[in-house]
Amino acid sequence: MAHADDIIDLIGDIYDAALDPSLWPDVVGRAGRFVGGQVASIFSKSPIAAGGDVLCQSGIDPHFCRLYFEKYVKLDPATTGQYFAEVGQPIAVSDLMPQDELRETRFYQEWAAPQGMVDFISTVIDKSATSAALFGVFRYESDGLADDAARMRMQLIAPHIRRAVLIGRLIDLRSAEAAAFAEALERMACGIGLVDRLGRLVHANAAGRQLLEAGEPLFTRDGRLAARDGRTDQVLQDLIARSGAGDAAVDNGGTAILMTAQDGSHHVARVLPLTSRGRRATRQMSDPSAAIFMRRTVLDPAQSPELIAKAYRLTPTELRVLLGIVEVGGVPEVAGLLGVAETTIKTHLRRVFTKTGAARQADLVRIVAGFASPVAG
Repeated sequence: MAHADDIIDLIGDIYDAALDPSLWPDVVGRAGRFVGGQVASIFSKSPIAAGGDVLCQSGIDPHFCRLYFEKYVKLDPATTGQYFAEVGQPIAVSDLMPQDELRETRFYQEWAAPQGMVDFISTVIDKSATSAALFGVFRYESDGLADDAARMRMQLIAPHIRRAVLIGRLIDLRSAEAAAFAEALERMACGIGLVDRLGRLVHANAAGRQLLEAGEPLFTRDGRLAARDGRTDQVLQDLIARSGAGDAAVDNGGTAILMTAQDGSHHVARVLPLTSRGRRATRQMSDPSAAIFMRRTVLDPAQSPELIAKAYRLTPTELRVLLGIVEVGGVPEVAGLLGVAETTIKTHLRRVFTKTGAARQADLVRIVAGFASPVAG
């Protein structure tokens, strides 16, 4: 274990990087070595769309970094599992799949193996409806697979990296004005309501007012936002109450609630606690503590994989196969894309059919089309 003074110095330098972004590459490299790897990075990627973005990195070959986001990010078998990991939870590729299975994938054979990489331990530092930002450390053959010591060190250092990244974003965006914020809300196609910690509706945009006036499945009761279904309302009120913790609730990247109206239509509400950045942008309003994004499910390219998985209790692998079928179109193509045997895809596809009640691949397309991210304007 590193000396306590060294750890304190590293944590101090992490927060210095929030104020001086030029320090990030050195700090990320030191944090990676502290966890137990030679290469480290802070980046974002999506389980849906290929590509991503690198905030900073230390040690990785620029050629392989470019290859990853141009070609291999969509082949990475760990992406879905990493996306579903809880914020702050250390997770290694070796936690998600056996080594022998990993070594059979195109991703490993064409990208990881040529670099001598054997494992990757990461933690989610931020998450949206369609992507996740991670701090990750690569493990080479000389490092071995991620062990308990690496997980402990990751768990120790990751919260500080997360807070520093959020502080940096807050500083970058602090010039936002309330008028511009309100105008942006009004123009969004999805319904948005701002509530205080007691659930009182402080403000709603035009789409939100239209949904609430319809009174189904959400409505206002004595000035408070509520759901018609009693069990759903209990969940909603609990999430709103927890959002009142303000910055202490920042680890909650927003929780989606699936609701069904009396006419059988599906609706989605996402409760997103407002951090200090969000509250400053709305300072002309009566101290809202949470934003509620409300929308009827419609066809939208920006799907919410987390919500689909929860609705049908799909495993990360089953979700990946489902999205592959929808996006690519057939078992042979998905097998080639993921670098696994067609029989493997067929096995997972049968389970997806059973769980969703679908009979054909066309049914799966309709199912996925029914779930849109409620924050897409």
